[in-house]
Amino acid sequence: MFKITGLDKLQKNLKDAQRALSELDGELGVVNFDPNDPASIEGAIQSVNRMIDERLGEYSSNPIVGPLAEQMKEKYRESILEKAAEARLKSEEDD
Repeated sequence: MFKITGLDKLQKNLKDAQRALSELDGELGVVNFDPNDPASIEGAIQSVNRMIDERLGEYSSNPIVGPLAEQMKEKYRESILEKAAEARLKSEEDD
């Protein structure tokens, strides 16, 4: 007979991840920025990072949630940068 260890920890991690994901249900928040102002863009990125940390912070050490939070931050960062670039291009086209 053999004993499998670590299942309790895995179950706890999965339950915590489930609770963390339920924190993400609905709107995360809204950020506004000036697409021509790098400081404004960076401020919007930092605001999103704070929103994610506020929702998931207590679970940040969870091996499932921690990497997920970092991926979300990167995805939102890329999205903000893309929207800023699109807005600048549109503004140039309108001139």
